[in-house]
Amino acid sequence: MAILDKCEVLRLALSADDQPYIIPMNFAYQLIDDKVVIYLHCASSGTKLDILRRNNKVCFEVDCNYQVLTAPEACEWSATYESVIGFGQIGILQDEDESQKAHALDVLMAHHGFPGTPHYDPKDLARVTLLRIEVSSLTGKRRARP
Repeated sequence: MAILDKCEVLRLALSADDQPYIIPMNFAYQLIDDKVVIYLHCASSGTKLDILRRNNKVCFEVDCNYQVLTAPEACEWSATYESVIGFGQIGILQDEDESQKAHALDVLMAHHGFPGTPHYDPKDLARVTLLRIEVSSLTGKRRARP
């Protein structure tokens, strides 16, 4: 969770007809009954929505604090980093439930540093598409400076 707290971009991997598709997205997460739930927002049409409507199984990756560590010899070079990889099922939060959409936006805004409580115009809520990943597995890895 500490790594998810630091990272700002999630790479969402989808698959359509055995063709991989990956896209970087802003994200936020929360724990609900000890389960990780990830929220994303996007336009109301496009390739990723077309794909996830056919196949809602996803993989995602976040990483941060990447730094190359140089050395005199090429094979001694290395890097520090922190990363998380997860799997789950993704769904679209439906337009009828504006309170769920507003909650997801609140979580996103807080993750990206919005101070206070945001206010959303109902027209804006109706226009935005929000996605929710119910995470089924999650792993993290960290490589610190030796």
